[in-house]
Amino acid sequence: MTDCAHGYMVYSMSNAADCNEVVAIRHDSGDNFTFVKTYKTGGIGTGTQSVDPLGSQGSIILSDDGHFLFVVNAGSNSITSFKITNSGTLIFADVKQSGGFFPISLTTQSNLLYVANAGNGSSIASNVTGFQVDENGKLTEIFGSTKSLSSKNARPTCIVINYNGKKIAVSEQNTNLISIFTVQPDGSLTGPIVSNSSGPGPFGSVFFTNEILMVTEAGTNALSSYIVNHNGTLSVISSSVLNFQAATCWVALSEDGRFAYTSNAGSHTITTYEVEYDGHVSVSNIVYSTKDGSGAPIDSGVCTNHLYVLSGNEGSISVFITGREGTLIPKKVFSNTQLPKLGSQGLAILCLPNR
Repeated sequence: MTDCAHGYMVYSMSNAADCNEVVAIRHDSGDNFTFVKTYKTGGIGTGTQSVDPLGSQGSIILSDDGHFLFVVNAGSNSITSFKITNSGTLIFADVKQSGGFFPISLTTQSNLLYVANAGNGSSIASNVTGFQVDENGKLTEIFGSTKSLSSKNARPTCIVINYNGKKIAVSEQNTNLISIFTVQPDGSLTGPIVSNSSGPGPFGSVFFTNEILMVTEAGTNALSSYIVNHNGTLSVISSSVLNFQAATCWVALSEDGRFAYTSNAGSHTITTYEVEYDGHVSVSNIVYSTKDGSGAPIDSGVCTNHLYVLSGNEGSISVFITGREGTLIPKKVFSNTQLPKLGSQGLAILCLPNR
């Protein structure tokens, strides 16, 4: 496990309609939380005053090496990249058009970055687009990487790439389908190969291994796992394992891969699923995301043995210690985040080791 000797940096975004900003918060090794700074993205958000304004997972993410931060600007159809300093502060690097309309989710592997664009539900189709990221964080759109999803109104909610960078999965909320793309050596895409979701409302997703994918289902409040076959088809491992909560949308994986944590915004809870080596999942534990059960958990992130969860109805961030058996031990709720009470989105956690 990585030694985060200098604590953690926590990043989220305001999604403000006048000027989208990334909010940076320091969580030090003494367990103190400090608001650091807000950083203008050079784009705008939607300003939607709701618990989950973008209806997505992965609106703000880190590069594999922790040197870059990427964020969507859904109101201006753009993506922003920042360089991350050794202390976790941000330096603006680039902003580029997203290759579509209403970008809502990002995924990255090595020097590749992909975005899912939701479209407008009618004349502008849902799609995905890829970018090369250079050593300074500059973004260059990859020729042949813009691909349509299963339909114009697919309404993607999450895009994820596997660890070897060869397969991309996109969950489609409106169609109850999961689209799989194959990444070519130049970063362009082929596909999609489309498979039915095990249950309605596929939403958040995470790769467990290069071949095993886990996807939440907001329609059934469940988690399913799949084998992603070489040809891009899906084979179900665990089918719609119910947690009997409400609005199960987001999922994060423990660092050792033994547990998956789903945020259930409608019931104000987090479900721990135990994950077996072959990808089978089962419910292990359920806790409130805040001590008094008031928080509606949305985006989440794991770093070493900490789980961080953003409350979409409070703008607060809850922190848990992740126990060996998947138990979540409440540690702190940081309320003075400078995020809007309603309308913030996205969460990315950076370990600050000795460098």
